[in-house]
Amino acid sequence: MKEQMTENIIEIKDLVRQFDETIAVDHINLKVKRGEFVTFLGPSGCGKTTTLRMIAGFDRPTSGEILLNGVNISDLPPNRRPINTVFQRYALFPHLNVFENIAFGLKQKRVRVVLEDSKGNRKEKTQKLSKQEIAEKVAHALKIVDLEGFEKRSITTLSGGQQQRVAIARAIVNEPQILLLDEPLGALDLKMRKDMQIELKEMHKTLGITFIYVTHDQEEALTMSDTVVVMKDGTVQQIGTPTDIYNEPVNAFVADFIGESNIFSGTITDHKKVRFIGKVFDCVDDFEKNEKVDVVVRPEDVVLTAPGEGIVDGEIISSVFKGVHYEMILKVGRNEVVIQNTVEKKVGEKCGVMISPDNIHIMKKEFSVNRYDGYITKKNTVIFGDGEFECDVTQLYAGSHLDEEGYLITADGEQLDLTDVDVEVEVGLHDIDVSDEPEIGGATGNIVSIIYKGDHYQIIVRTEENEEDYVVDTEYTWNENDTVSISIPKEAIKMKLKTEEKR
Repeated sequence: MKEQMTENIIEIKDLVRQFDETIAVDHINLKVKRGEFVTFLGPSGCGKTTTLRMIAGFDRPTSGEILLNGVNISDLPPNRRPINTVFQRYALFPHLNVFENIAFGLKQKRVRVVLEDSKGNRKEKTQKLSKQEIAEKVAHALKIVDLEGFEKRSITTLSGGQQQRVAIARAIVNEPQILLLDEPLGALDLKMRKDMQIELKEMHKTLGITFIYVTHDQEEALTMSDTVVVMKDGTVQQIGTPTDIYNEPVNAFVADFIGESNIFSGTITDHKKVRFIGKVFDCVDDFEKNEKVDVVVRPEDVVLTAPGEGIVDGEIISSVFKGVHYEMILKVGRNEVVIQNTVEKKVGEKCGVMISPDNIHIMKKEFSVNRYDGYITKKNTVIFGDGEFECDVTQLYAGSHLDEEGYLITADGEQLDLTDVDVEVEVGLHDIDVSDEPEIGGATGNIVSIIYKGDHYQIIVRTEENEEDYVVDTEYTWNENDTVSISIPKEAIKMKLKTEEKR
């Protein structure tokens, strides 16, 4: 494998990993610079660990390429990649002491050496490392992880944080070009996690190698990373620095997943002006006039004023001390605005609100309507999204009606059998009813996402069979993973015939 020194040590091109019918990683593209600390961040099941395993060589891509120093390593076995991995479960050998655990890989390692005899003849061969070489490398690794003097300690006597350091030392002792870390702090308590975040960042600086880190913890990602890759449902949602990801989220999912956010539905009223929570605010993002948008305001960027001195007034309905600041909720009409401030306003106080234009982030709406491909049954119901629903088939032909036998009669008197006719279906986000009684709906699924938008929740219900999504705006509170049924009023299902080009 002939490598070339490039700025990007890893390049992922159109990477896909499919397990049976499930697509775990869906056409992702990514470039990782040499010496960078990159974090894959996302909820469970988003594909981040699967991506890491493909980089390590434990999983083979279904399609796409992984380039290391410009060379495709997609089919290269793990032991031939200059990459080491630290797992959440450290996989240390309990019967070996600290030194033996760290030295284990070195004892198996073979290095190429060139020997020269007395006549000047040179011969290349592979040989094991000497005991002195192994001892020096282990001592260096222990110094980096701050475990000098622990060589003879039994693994079973170590704390969780110390065991994690041993796992890292075992990985870096082989001097990999890339260190992969799969939620390595997951087994630690909160204080130890925070301490290890700082230590890992310092190790990264000391070693100067590339770190690729996997976590679902937003604080870890923001604290340690040079670059954060936010993932959802096997796709990359956004790539950027921690500051960019926090201040300029590309959609409501990223805004909600990264830190605390106020997310409101808004409308662009004029050039760099947006209406939300009942008033028009100046902003710095320019969108088309009358465009429906999502508005993000971080709680620390909301400024409270005396009543009448802000853009809009409201009443404090909740105040909780969080240690560093008070987290308050201001009720403005039907909307709730979350505010973080070191000065408390008491419940019941009237306040005004000011928000600086550069603290108002405008995003295109990710969802405005549910769209599906469907077909009509012989009962004149419609099947879409893994469900079957009552519908009005006469909307497919202007001026039509149904006869007594259920056939559609066009305005010209032609009789049509609509069985298996393909249609395009649209359903509004507010037109779907969700219930915890599975038998009453046309489809069932599990709630996989919940985002609060000031005066309502936007939830995503995903079916099990084909993983179809229903996006629902609802005033009611639900929990992720709840199993629910989907009901849609007949008049809310909008249909049109599918054109030949789309069939």
